[in-house]
Amino acid sequence: MIEGVDTAAMTAWVSPRVDVELPLAYERVGLGQSNLTYLVTDAKGARLVLRRPPMGELLASAHDVAREHRILSALQGSDVPLPVVHGLCEDPAVADRPVLVVSFVDGLVLDERGDAEGLPPAARHAVGLSLVDTLARIHAVELDRVGLDDLASHKPYAARQLKRWAGQWELSRTRDLGELDRLTGRLHEREPGAGEVTLVHGDCHLRNVIIDPDDAQVRAILDWELATLGDPLADLGTALAYWPQAGDPPTMRFDASTVAGFATRTELVEHYAEVSGRDVSAVPFWHGLGLWKLAIILEGVRRRQLDDPRNLTAMGSIPPDAVDQLVAAAHVVLDEAV
Repeated sequence: MIEGVDTAAMTAWVSPRVDVELPLAYERVGLGQSNLTYLVTDAKGARLVLRRPPMGELLASAHDVAREHRILSALQGSDVPLPVVHGLCEDPAVADRPVLVVSFVDGLVLDERGDAEGLPPAARHAVGLSLVDTLARIHAVELDRVGLDDLASHKPYAARQLKRWAGQWELSRTRDLGELDRLTGRLHEREPGAGEVTLVHGDCHLRNVIIDPDDAQVRAILDWELATLGDPLADLGTALAYWPQAGDPPTMRFDASTVAGFATRTELVEHYAEVSGRDVSAVPFWHGLGLWKLAIILEGVRRRQLDDPRNLTAMGSIPPDAVDQLVAAAHVVLDEAV
């Protein structure tokens, strides 16, 4: 048995739906600090992936793998690189929370700096460009055609995000942090109005993509739990928030992009403008918002780890200064945009 999942019952649920040879072995994998991910290996070595919400009490609307299942299912057959969806188990006799079952996509995840250092120099530069290409594909999805036009509100996305994540901060905070409150005010002052509405991944960064180890092209983009409808530049801002460069302060070991040869943040923005044809003048706001959201997310992870140590991963606990560094970086981004 793994936490919250009866593996014998899970095996009985999977067997008729996926071509596997018993027995199945279950293993917790990944450095992700949100939904929990498990690798399932059958007797012949074939693999599947299970995703379930974290343990303990959860914030309303967070960690919704049923929503993730809907989005991935809608995008099957599109040009967005994805795993194959095998199903969603919502049987409480199998697991205490819904479990998403998808195919295993072989490739490289740049969890650590050492993973990036193993790439050839030409491939290093291609990683960021392929990530941006993937975002452009997501933003080109025809919502009506794939049945996602009603996934979320079409109201101005910046206002929705500021309201939602300010609420998350109040529920997640473990301490007072005046600089984050000041940052919230600055973002409100710069809030853009209504813009284009597209599918938005919501959590695009190197740890959420699987790449080809030879040419660094994205084979699959994962972790769609935050996907919604909104301004496509928000995804670019999130990617930039998770894309430190040489000389930046360390941020929770998200440092693969600091390896020599990786594209700069400026190059990512320029490439997105080229492949999408969009005006990117509002990107600094979305970059600052991305850093602000990441700070709130990490504070939420800290709270879950304090509340229930079973939510700890191989990365260990989140130090408070990781949140502080993100807030400081967001202030710098907004300062430089003035």
